[in-house]
Amino acid sequence: MPTLGLVNIGAFATGILAAPRAEAEAILVENGLVAAIGAASRIGAGSADVVVDCQGTTVIPGLIDSHCHVVLGDYTPRQKTVDFLDSYVHGGITSVVSAGEGVHAPGRPHDAAAAKAIAIAAAKCFEHFHPNGMKVNAGSVVLEPGLTDEDFAEMAKHGVRHAKYGFGGYAQPRDGEPEVRRAQKHGLCVMSHSGGTSIPGSSPISHDVLLHLRPDVCGHVNGGTTSLDEAGLDRIIRETEMVLQIVQAGNLRSALHIVKRARDAGALPRVCVASDTPTGTGVMPLGVIKSVCELASLGDLPPEIVIALATGNNARAFRLAAGTGTLAVGTPADLVVCDAPSASLAGDALTAIARGDIPGISCVIIDGQVRVGRSRNTPLAKRLVTFKGASVTGAGH
Repeated sequence: MPTLGLVNIGAFATGILAAPRAEAEAILVENGLVAAIGAASRIGAGSADVVVDCQGTTVIPGLIDSHCHVVLGDYTPRQKTVDFLDSYVHGGITSVVSAGEGVHAPGRPHDAAAAKAIAIAAAKCFEHFHPNGMKVNAGSVVLEPGLTDEDFAEMAKHGVRHAKYGFGGYAQPRDGEPEVRRAQKHGLCVMSHSGGTSIPGSSPISHDVLLHLRPDVCGHVNGGTTSLDEAGLDRIIRETEMVLQIVQAGNLRSALHIVKRARDAGALPRVCVASDTPTGTGVMPLGVIKSVCELASLGDLPPEIVIALATGNNARAFRLAAGTGTLAVGTPADLVVCDAPSASLAGDALTAIARGDIPGISCVIIDGQVRVGRSRNTPLAKRLVTFKGASVTGAGH
């Protein structure tokens, strides 16, 4: 694999909540991993096979959308759109986590055998299919009555790592507690629907139900699209260790309330940012970066902190591969180079995010390979990177 160097970096966010921002001039990538960070002359970034001149702009870890409604392939039946995952890469999203392939599968059956089969098939398909290089963490089983210990053991053996609760054939939302426990027993990360109903056949899930079920993640805790009430949110923050997933497709007022309460309670490590698309809200390639801008500009959080909620926090909450979502030596080289948009009053990407301006993306790198040049979806960046030795087939020029 060719080596990759990024030089003339202005600043970078690390994706690490405890140390969210760092300063370095260059990054060297070898074999898809960050090999060195520092001065270009010292680490040899300028003599790499492929050199990205960042022109003084900002580098951040690739965004992770931890609530993405994939089914099979790069197609969404809900919005009848092809190549939406490829388009999400142009929004700086380098990894997604499935919210349950069966949720939007046409004609989805509600029996345990089918739920298991869909999850295993999706896990195995997306193991080999990477739209524009994207890492699709697929195979999220929709929990159904009757799934046994043997079923969960078989799914875990075949690469199923996640489970989704809230769309199965249960008479009452509380009834799924045995399947939640079995999934957790076999090492699956369980995300539950929360708030009001989102599609026909689903049930509202209140904070009382969540306190009973105790999933690992409260999916779209600010609403998908209707949020839990504020008293219920406060109880979940105060009384549990559940991950609090904020989504673009939810309620912004509720999202700001959650961020404030979590910050006051020292619970920001439990907060992560996702899109919850494609759904009725639509296909949103900029869904995650838009939430980052909203939370930074309205939620009184530094932009590098919010970036960590959308990168490293997601990877940790959903148990992704070690180092995913962070920018440090030894981590996967999933990187986004961005700058303030051309019309912004801000002088750099982080200042633009703090103002609520969506930054312009001029390069997306996945596993050390340049996948996108100038994004076809973000505003034009004030400063565009230049490439040496790269063939950028995904560029939006």
